[in-house]
Amino acid sequence: MNKKIVSAVLCGAMILGSAVPAMAGTADGKKIALVGKSAGNAFFEIAAASFVETAEAEGATVDTVYPEAATADAQIKVLDNLISQDYDAICISANDVNALQAKLQEAMDEGIKISCFDSATNPDSRQIFINQAGTVAVGQALLDAVLDIAGGEGQFAILSATSQAANQNAWIDAMKNIMESDDTYANLELVEVAYGDDEPQKSTDQTAALLEKYPDLKVICAPTTVGIAAAAKYLQDNGSACKLTGLGLPSEMLEYTGADDEHSCPYFYLWDMQGLGKLSALTTIALVNEDITGALDETFTAGDLGDYTITEADDGGTEVVLGAPLQFNPDNIEEMAKLY
Repeated sequence: MNKKIVSAVLCGAMILGSAVPAMAGTADGKKIALVGKSAGNAFFEIAAASFVETAEAEGATVDTVYPEAATADAQIKVLDNLISQDYDAICISANDVNALQAKLQEAMDEGIKISCFDSATNPDSRQIFINQAGTVAVGQALLDAVLDIAGGEGQFAILSATSQAANQNAWIDAMKNIMESDDTYANLELVEVAYGDDEPQKSTDQTAALLEKYPDLKVICAPTTVGIAAAAKYLQDNGSACKLTGLGLPSEMLEYTGADDEHSCPYFYLWDMQGLGKLSALTTIALVNEDITGALDETFTAGDLGDYTITEADDGGTEVVLGAPLQFNPDNIEEMAKLY
């Protein structure tokens, strides 16, 4: 199988050690709110733990807050409460690209610094986005995995999170754009984008529905850690010939990953979640300290992660990018599953 996008060797470069910044005390007395999409998302919890550890080592206080549901309305309620509590910064993983704008603009008008990570708001609703990996790079990796696993042709479907999730939609759009512009993918057919709303049972139900609707389906691509784990279990438990790839946690995908008929997922991708949490914390602190404003081409040092330059995001706003997506496969998954 041609795993040509990201070599497993890259996994050795992951930043998986203790999140101890090199600039202790730079955020003494600062108060930061970290807002997730919903409770129970293992990916967010790992990144959030690293964010909190990093920010607290810098002297900040961090409150991690989850909305009641993975919706924009629920996040708006959270933001409404936070704005009145005198935070220096809010870092949010957005459930909707546009719906949070009025509330986040209100926060910025109150002097609160706004950063996003994992899933961005629109540019007018933030000062900077901390991107786990370049949007096109993720889309390319996922599409090439589909092409490889499908044997170069056939039907595939995408099992996404919510229909409003900015990161999911950006990766899916990148996949579609690559397919349209490159004849390499001419024999692939994207039959449907389904939404499991980052809920295990709904993701399972959507997987079952896709298999019933498309009996010749070769691959499901799930660019969501909740969706891929649910789909992997359903496919494997039911002995489906349809295979799976996407974005997942090694610990959740260990029993489903293998290059044989007994396993539902030959390989999948993700990134360094601890590194993402750490970079998000240090970028947010740099905003609070006014070392950066989030403007294009500004530079800053993110502790022992190194130097970063703020670049233009695909949506016209600005971002910093952690790195390339990492591949997990039968050769490395057991070791990686011990880490996260």
